[in-house]
Amino acid sequence: MLGDVLLITEKHQKAGEAIIEFILKTPKPKMMVGISGESGSGKSELAHVIAKGLRKHGIIAKPLHIDNYYRILPLERTEWRKTNGIQKVVGPGEYDWATINRNISEFKNGKVSTGPCVDLVTEQVDQLTTDYKSVDMLIIDGLYAIKVDDVDVSIFIELTYHETKKAQVVRGKEPQNEYRMQVLEKEHQEVQALKNKATVLISMEYEVKIL
Repeated sequence: MLGDVLLITEKHQKAGEAIIEFILKTPKPKMMVGISGESGSGKSELAHVIAKGLRKHGIIAKPLHIDNYYRILPLERTEWRKTNGIQKVVGPGEYDWATINRNISEFKNGKVSTGPCVDLVTEQVDQLTTDYKSVDMLIIDGLYAIKVDDVDVSIFIELTYHETKKAQVVRGKEPQNEYRMQVLEKEHQEVQALKNKATVLISMEYEVKIL
């Protein structure tokens, strides 16, 4: 997301280093890493640390933030959710999986790819073009990232929105009100159901466990 605020701390650096070490043991062409976790758990921070760290090893990794792929535009999403019912519509079905999968296929085949990129300042959706010919790895981060087929390393961050309220307020993506709390609770239910897909767990203390 354009204009996103990253709060990279020592815990993200240490976890990223451990994951990089794991990745380097089992490298493969056009590798895909997925990072799932609840809002404010550090998905984007971890993706950034891993991608930047891999450059030192000659691996070009590109983050793909699936929060760019909501079907409903940012300025319309709150009203759409309220009208259709938070409990009914909040979840993986909010995302444009056809475009996500197309962009992933373009990465695998080393093609030029165009996909959405949300500008958090204007709350409008731009189009971002990437030439995947020279990109070795895709790091997909988002609430439901490890739902993506054929992810080679599936990372799940165990922190829930209850523990990450401070980070959410600092990043200021959405106001913290009753509506937002209902959304976070529904996302909590949906994200926790993905934990069994993980091959790497990051604990509440941000310790890395390889499964």
